[in-house]
Amino acid sequence: MADHDHGPPPLAQQLRSRGLRLTTQRQRVLEAVGALEHGTPEQIGSWLAEQAGPDGAAPDTSTVYRNLELLERLGLVWHTHLGKGAPVYHAAQHPHLHVVCANCGRIDSVDPAVMDGVAERLAADLGYSLDVGHVALSGTCRDCRAAGSES
Repeated sequence: MADHDHGPPPLAQQLRSRGLRLTTQRQRVLEAVGALEHGTPEQIGSWLAEQAGPDGAAPDTSTVYRNLELLERLGLVWHTHLGKGAPVYHAAQHPHLHVVCANCGRIDSVDPAVMDGVAERLAADLGYSLDVGHVALSGTCRDCRAAGSES
């Protein structure tokens, strides 16, 4: 069986099922999200402009935002707040928790199962269902601690 038999339907099919069409811009924004791994809408727009070259056309920032919102509604990308500033977007195929170094800005991805005990405790004590995909934990990475530059 092919991979698409187990995952979400291809982008074109998902869009058609909602009465939308696959545009070059939608396809390119999704490609940029995958290439950057953790990109803000502005970084995604810059990447698209760079790929288009000096004579090419790249979508403006508002078009990037609209396409990211649509791709998120389709379940193809997720946004995460890594601290101050704009959210970053990443492909939804591989759910992960983000850990960000408050000193150097390094971003590491971790299996969300690392939060299972916390999620169970929040559910039992407060009735919350934890969504680890949209937040990040902040700390100091190994390299910064070793260099003695812990915040």
